[in-house]
Amino acid sequence: MTAEAAKHDDSIVVGVPTIVSEEEVEKRPKAKKMESKDKQEKEPDIYDLPGVGAATAERLKEAGYDGVMSIAASSLGKLVEDSGVSEAVARKMINAARDSLKMGFVSGEEVLAKREKVKKISTGSETFDTLLGGGFETGSIVECFGEFGSGKTQVGHLLAVNCQKHEPSAVAVYIDTENTFRPERIKQLAEGAGLDPDQVLKNIKVAKAYNSDHQMLLAEKVKDLISNDKLDVRVVIVDSLTAHFRAEFIGRGTLAERQQKINKHMHTLLKLADVHNVCVYVTNQVQADPAQFFGDPTKAVGGHIVAHASTFRIYLRKGKKGSRVAKLIDAPNLPDGECNFFVETGGLKDV
Repeated sequence: MTAEAAKHDDSIVVGVPTIVSEEEVEKRPKAKKMESKDKQEKEPDIYDLPGVGAATAERLKEAGYDGVMSIAASSLGKLVEDSGVSEAVARKMINAARDSLKMGFVSGEEVLAKREKVKKISTGSETFDTLLGGGFETGSIVECFGEFGSGKTQVGHLLAVNCQKHEPSAVAVYIDTENTFRPERIKQLAEGAGLDPDQVLKNIKVAKAYNSDHQMLLAEKVKDLISNDKLDVRVVIVDSLTAHFRAEFIGRGTLAERQQKINKHMHTLLKLADVHNVCVYVTNQVQADPAQFFGDPTKAVGGHIVAHASTFRIYLRKGKKGSRVAKLIDAPNLPDGECNFFVETGGLKDV
């Protein structure tokens, strides 16, 4: 048979061996390694954790643990209470969850990469946005405190609208403790922002809290809206944070218990902000400090517990000619400063 015929006959092996380059040889095992690596890096399930069977997994899901991350971020006592397992088993579950998610030390470069996911929600006022480094930041708690009429609730309504300006699917959650939510005001702000008022109202989920325990429960239920209802929650507004706690815990004898409950509530909100990249905006009442003889005697309720848990703290007060003054008094990466603005029908306006 001629060499030409041999080329077209697959059954005949030509004496000259097929030469495969070293690069092609290296690619084959690498592809297999990449596939196995992807399988290894796949996030583990709750059932993969030690001590978790069908009954325990069911109890965990009923208690709101929707994944390994929620177990890794849980405290030991809370997990024992929710799952019904022993303390030793709960500790093994938490450690295994943290190991699988690599929740140890990371480099500053990795933290910077994570910070790129942070979004800024504009207030509509250039000076206010500049004061906050571009707007209200997701993944953090922003506390605004001030006397009545200083504009705290107006800012809350504004955030519920403006979070939908560039993300039509964004949802705002409004926990109302003082009967201050007004849909009519939302419609005015939506028209001022050039948005459809009816659609904006549909994307705001409102719940009235009737006491402090109900308020804490509603904060815990927000993660169900994200996990179960698959809503793109971008802002959680609590207006106001301390009203119920202040009314229910009266006198110095109840101060320790009140502060413990507020601390637990703030940590729930902080975890919600960090895990789901949500901006948590809380308004806070004020009181007059009788020991302050000179200067402004106004100080926020909640003491150091609320102050330490808040990422950004803003003091709102009334200015001249009907204006409002926002003073940034605490931020991890921004200098202190203040700005002036007017609250108008369509939103905020710079002075």
